Amino acid sequence: MSQGQAPYWRLSGFYLFYFIGLGALVPYWGLYLQSLGFSAHEIGELLAVLMATKLVAPYLWGWIADATGRRMAVIRWGSLLAMLAFIGVFYAQTYAWMMLVMFAFSFFWNATLPQFEANTLAHLGKNTHDYSHIRLWGSIGFVLAVVVLGAVLESYGVASLPPIMLGMLASIWLVSLVTPQAPGLQTEDHSQSLLAVLRRREVIGLLLVCLLLQASHGPYYAFYSIYLEQHGYSRSTIGLYWALGVVAEIVIFMVMTRLLARFSARGLLTAALLLSAVRWLMIGQFVESHSVMFFAQLLHAASFGVYHAVSIHLFHQFFPGKLQGRGLALYTSVSFGAGGAIGALYSGYLWDSAGPLTTYALAAAMCLIAALLALKFLPNR
Repeated sequence: MSQGQAPYWRLSGFYLFYFIGLGALVPYWGLYLQSLGFSAHEIGELLAVLMATKLVAPYLWGWIADATGRRMAVIRWGSLLAMLAFIGVFYAQTYAWMMLVMFAFSFFWNATLPQFEANTLAHLGKNTHDYSHIRLWGSIGFVLAVVVLGAVLESYGVASLPPIMLGMLASIWLVSLVTPQAPGLQTEDHSQSLLAVLRRREVIGLLLVCLLLQASHGPYYAFYSIYLEQHGYSRSTIGLYWALGVVAEIVIFMVMTRLLARFSARGLLTAALLLSAVRWLMIGQFVESHSVMFFAQLLHAASFGVYHAVSIHLFHQFFPGKLQGRGLALYTSVSFGAGGAIGALYSGYLWDSAGPLTTYALAAAMCLIAALLALKFLPNR
């Protein structure tokens, strides 16, 4: 990719800091909530709120961005308000207050990434296949966060997590201030309506696949760190396992351009879904085996890396021009929002009652159903 055609480093910088923040939140927030005395089902509900706001917030802010043409302004305000809302975690730690703070914080934070994805794709123009080369900096940020934070939390305890997270949110906002909006982002005119696109068979199929795949991640995002810690893994080791998964993701992002040129999107997505099912079964059944956990984390290349790159590729095709912002917002809403909320809820309710093995087995079953849907509904191209 020619770095002169797009503000490569500023676009990459936003992904870097955004996913450093995500790397602080996703692997360790469950441990922080557990340290406050919340039960498994309360942790599941609190994490579900983080996901549930993605049902509404991305599309609402996407509609505002599409209507006003000021996509980067939406990103900047969303980043700032998310940071201000997060400050609430320092004032009280009751369940009701934490629920309110998590709702307000995630409502604004979840608005930013889909619109930034649309801005990045608009900067790339016809070179959208180079998206992965920019997005991989987000994965690098995630790796840095989980590795460093694992050691920090080991030494200073999980009480140090909220101030670290606040610093990352401030960095995201500052980077957004220097990142330009793509010129002419709102000038294209297309005759297709959003409703017409949503009625297409392949779009319905893709949305269902995304919903199920992200729901299958519920036990992983909510309880993977807790599960490993219960089986004697140190927090530094837990951080390294999270990092290993994202390193595998980075490698796959580096070769996705060639994979998409050689294989069909449907074939790649189906393979990713099948490998995801294998991954969840391995984690559920063989948590005490370091070698199995090592291999299972390598499969993050499939369960997120391939899945996300192919999904962005397909949504960019299905939702052209002025529909881009809302299309990518729908991707976030349905997959990370509805799917993520469902995943956090069922894993929270099943973790203590049915056990980790059953919870991860259900996650694997969701991936198998999603693979069948991909084969049935998506075009073989």
